[in-house]
Amino acid sequence: MHMALVAESPTATSFAEVAADLKASQAHELEAVNEVILDHLSSSVPLIPEVASYLIKAGGKRLRPLMTLASGQLCGAPAEKPRLLAAAVELIHAATLLHDDVVDDSALRRGLKTANIIFGNKESVLVGDFLFARAFQLMVKTGSLRVLDVLSAASCTISEGEVLQLETQAKTATTKDQYIQVVSAKTAALFAAATQSGAIVGDAPEPVEDAFYQYGLNFGIAYQLVDDALDYDSATVAIGKTAGDDFREGKMTLPVILAIADARGTEERAFWERTLGEGVQAEGDFERACDLMARDRVIPRALDAAAAYAEDAASALSVVSPAPLRSQLEDLARRSVVRRS
Repeated sequence: MHMALVAESPTATSFAEVAADLKASQAHELEAVNEVILDHLSSSVPLIPEVASYLIKAGGKRLRPLMTLASGQLCGAPAEKPRLLAAAVELIHAATLLHDDVVDDSALRRGLKTANIIFGNKESVLVGDFLFARAFQLMVKTGSLRVLDVLSAASCTISEGEVLQLETQAKTATTKDQYIQVVSAKTAALFAAATQSGAIVGDAPEPVEDAFYQYGLNFGIAYQLVDDALDYDSATVAIGKTAGDDFREGKMTLPVILAIADARGTEERAFWERTLGEGVQAEGDFERACDLMARDRVIPRALDAAAAYAEDAASALSVVSPAPLRSQLEDLARRSVVRRS
């Protein structure tokens, strides 16, 4: 039995609608950012722009550049610097996706074949390195050493998060705190750096800069918690992802950490150790994992944890002057917990 995630209120504004509204309000700026990105994909080696363009043009929500633009605007930054930063952030994100898909041996992203499947693992890793380098060129163009420091530190943190995830993979003794450490580094660090950087180029005072950092960090944690819950929901097949990917790879996400803690008796504990710890899985194991999670209300509890982080993100912006754009960011955080993709 597969579980459905918490249903939205019929009158509630969905995450997709809030994201679409934010995207529409930034349409002109996003177009300028896309031009910057395309300009920086050029290379005398034809395969580089081919691989990079394949991933970047595949779409995505563009949440990180949108947040970068929004934070810069709310802090009064001149338009050019947030554009450069938004492009840099998107290139860093694209680079990490190329690397992630190789590490995870992924076959699908956003409903399409991954770049490593089409072009090869070596090519994907090297083009990812190229995108990182281009991102740093864009950071330098902002003329801000603080920005360079923040985004370079985030890039290091993301790599640490990837390694930490490998260290916890298939280890059924992994704790919630260790999992949050992985999520904070692997996913939330770039969101935090994106929003903080926008505030930096707007010369925001320290409390406001910190507020944008906290917004991005807590949004990123909440967003990943929901992603990990979606992996145990059959509706994820509609977003270009196979339900159960994390289970099959032995990833220690919050749903399985909670389920293992709730295991009743030696047989259930043996089930989790065999399927996740040893990676020995048989037909029907994923369905049983979902049944055990449903019995103990694991997914609603994981979503409650995500909601707490989302509320922390929205509340962090209380020190920022009221504005429609601030409200959009707050709504984006709160609605991120109830989404299908």
